[in-house]
Amino acid sequence: MPPDADLTRRRFLLASLAAALAACADRIDPTPRPGPTSSATALAPAPSPSPAAPSARAAAPSPSATPPPSSAPVPAAEPPATRRLYRDGALADGRSDRLEVGVSIYVEDGVIRWIRPSDGEEDPGPRRGLELIDASGATFVPGMVDAHSHLTMPGGAHWIERGLDNPATALRVAERNARLLTSAGVRWARDVGAPRGVDPDDGRERALSLGIRDRWAERGQRQFPHIRAAGTWLTRAGSLPAGLAIEARDADALLAAAERQLEEGSDLVKLYLDGPDAGTAPWSAAEVRRVVRMAHDRDARVTAHAGRLAGARVAVAGGVDAIEHGYELDADLAADMARRGTFLVSTLAVFRSWLTFGRTTRLGTFRGGGASSIRGRLEAAERSIAIAARAGVPIAAGTDFGGGSLRANQLAWEVEALVAAGLEPFEALAAATRTGGALLGERNAGVIREGGPADFFLVHGDPLQSPRVLWRVWRVDWAD
Repeated sequence: MPPDADLTRRRFLLASLAAALAACADRIDPTPRPGPTSSATALAPAPSPSPAAPSARAAAPSPSATPPPSSAPVPAAEPPATRRLYRDGALADGRSDRLEVGVSIYVEDGVIRWIRPSDGEEDPGPRRGLELIDASGATFVPGMVDAHSHLTMPGGAHWIERGLDNPATALRVAERNARLLTSAGVRWARDVGAPRGVDPDDGRERALSLGIRDRWAERGQRQFPHIRAAGTWLTRAGSLPAGLAIEARDADALLAAAERQLEEGSDLVKLYLDGPDAGTAPWSAAEVRRVVRMAHDRDARVTAHAGRLAGARVAVAGGVDAIEHGYELDADLAADMARRGTFLVSTLAVFRSWLTFGRTTRLGTFRGGGASSIRGRLEAAERSIAIAARAGVPIAAGTDFGGGSLRANQLAWEVEALVAAGLEPFEALAAATRTGGALLGERNAGVIREGGPADFFLVHGDPLQSPRVLWRVWRVDWAD
């Protein structure tokens, strides 16, 4: 038989097999598989037709925005699929200290249509166009919220000086940080301070984070997190390195600067309340209250950097919505925060990263006596977290990456640090998911629910036993 005849026969057989498989794919089991509703379903509201779109106080769209270059890293998120059925996974959503096993999740057009026990799945419909994902041995975790981040800076041991990079460099850093965030399971990032400059993409002079937020929202691509941005730090002279923040000379200038931030498109206002004198806040409670009233009248929020007790007291008395860091809280202040509903955004892992620099760098700041001082500050910060938790203060987790020494894909480190400070693993997970969503005012952030967006990731292991499991990201699937 000639070689080409054999090849023709093989092609005929392969074509026949393909046709048979296609015919089988269209056959649907007409009998649904009813089963009891799982506790995952009981936790979830009734389905809605589509997920809520992320809201942002965005400026006018930029016609000059361009997609990332073709040489950019391949995002970790899976490509879009119309319909997906994740089978036989476990669920950890920060509501309970117990893992729920044997859970299946059906996703259609980026929306979670149902959550059922794996032995009681509903019929997902035609098999053609349905992607079946074996989630066995893995755990579903809601897309996390990094409640304290700085998108335009890379972090590391030289984090402060990198805040003075030129705008073009800062934007490139932000693009890399976006991919680090999403590949690590972070769906939302709250940027609480970015340098001000002329954005090379849209030509506008304002906080660089604002143009980044707007362009990422316009692209709608799954390798970019959803962003809430505070604009630029508002300080009194001498509090931060010159050129990094907006410095106000008096209370009227502070209020005017805060108004300008919101007019330029900021989602919230960030006050810097650690002054040159560690024992004295740079502004009074009355001066802070003026800013808070103005922002609340515009449906915006105010947060305050307050690593020291003096600044934290002024911030809470002034009515801010959140305290960033809060390394020196006492019981009376924590009780006041709980009564007012003031959030605490933790950044404990910053100190842990500094301790590693004593071995990985030549910088004397992190060695010898410097290391001892860092340990003392970490212990004090852990006590503050424990005090706040006992008082009932809502705690959201942040890395402080960029503006601090961590990197953009290290929110799991902060969850570990919260457990070391005394939180239960499920409470620490909630800080990085649902409580972060509450801080943002976004009902779809940090949750897995029927009718909500399919924003979750899968890890190997049980994060309710050990937060280290959050480093073991297997699959990231975001809704568009």
